[in-house]
Amino acid sequence: MSLSDLITELEALVPAMRDAMAHVEGEKELEAVRVEFLGRKGSLAAIMSRLPELDPDDRPEAGKAANTVKTALTELFEERLASLARSRAEAELQGFDPTLPGRDPACGTVHPITLVMEEVCAVFAELGFEIVTGPEVENDYYNFEALNMPADHPARDMQDTLYVRDNIVLRTHTSPIQARVMEKREPPVAIIAPGKVYRRDSDVTHTPMFHQIEGLLVDKGVSMADLRSTLTYFVRKVFASDAQLRFRPSFFPFTEPSAEVDISCVMCGGTGRVHNQTCRICKQTGWVEILGCGMVDPEVFKFAGYDSEKWTGWAFGMGLERIALLKYGVGDIRLNFENDLRYLRQFF
Repeated sequence: MSLSDLITELEALVPAMRDAMAHVEGEKELEAVRVEFLGRKGSLAAIMSRLPELDPDDRPEAGKAANTVKTALTELFEERLASLARSRAEAELQGFDPTLPGRDPACGTVHPITLVMEEVCAVFAELGFEIVTGPEVENDYYNFEALNMPADHPARDMQDTLYVRDNIVLRTHTSPIQARVMEKREPPVAIIAPGKVYRRDSDVTHTPMFHQIEGLLVDKGVSMADLRSTLTYFVRKVFASDAQLRFRPSFFPFTEPSAEVDISCVMCGGTGRVHNQTCRICKQTGWVEILGCGMVDPEVFKFAGYDSEKWTGWAFGMGLERIALLKYGVGDIRLNFENDLRYLRQFF
């Protein structure tokens, strides 16, 4: 074989590939043409396999011609590939009417728990309370000891604590924030502490992570009457202007005396029945527990360095999921954590 014959064969590949691609209608067919001409067993490779038959002096020129042809074949392939892509895009746009109005993007909303948290914070902010936050991973001292719960205190068993390691816990309530604030500030103090808390509990009415808001007021002459009037104002702002409260004696290690607070059922209005059926919220009692509260125990003041002869205070704590359940009539507290759009869209 002469050099001129080999170069003629090489140059003939360009129009041959152009003709083959002229009838291609899809990328699969185009790929088949590429393999036919540029593949490892394609036409170009077959011609170059005969290179050893040439005179050694002619081989460099033959190799140069082969590279030129390979570049031309590659450009033909890429041009045709781009042309197919343009044709596909044009076909997709043929049904597009630019005069039609655009589609509005789906918008989210504030989560119901956040809605309740913001509303509760706003109510207490009106009364002059400061909103404060603190760490969710807490040490044993602030979570328990500074709140009058030493290591052997039975109230610790009520908390179902999740331990990170010895003396480090996921906070079981937001009361540690109160302990931290009292440690750093002199009275008077008026704060509310919203945030996530964690306990080893999970069922229809409990979740391992939930939200609390706890409040603290320390000043001269603070009494249970002040606590009752403040909570009555809060309940009537969040629920109904005619909502009633009742205080039941209870026990909390950081308050004395302590009480649990019930409000008249928001579903049945305190009657115990809805449409002649037993109210599923209050179980026909007409009352629903909403929070715990009491006067700050003097022992807690000792940890803070407050003089209990000079200062008095009260504190309360409520679960925001419970508030949301009552406010929005939610039957299962776990709906707040499942990200079910059918549920969340109700709050748009």
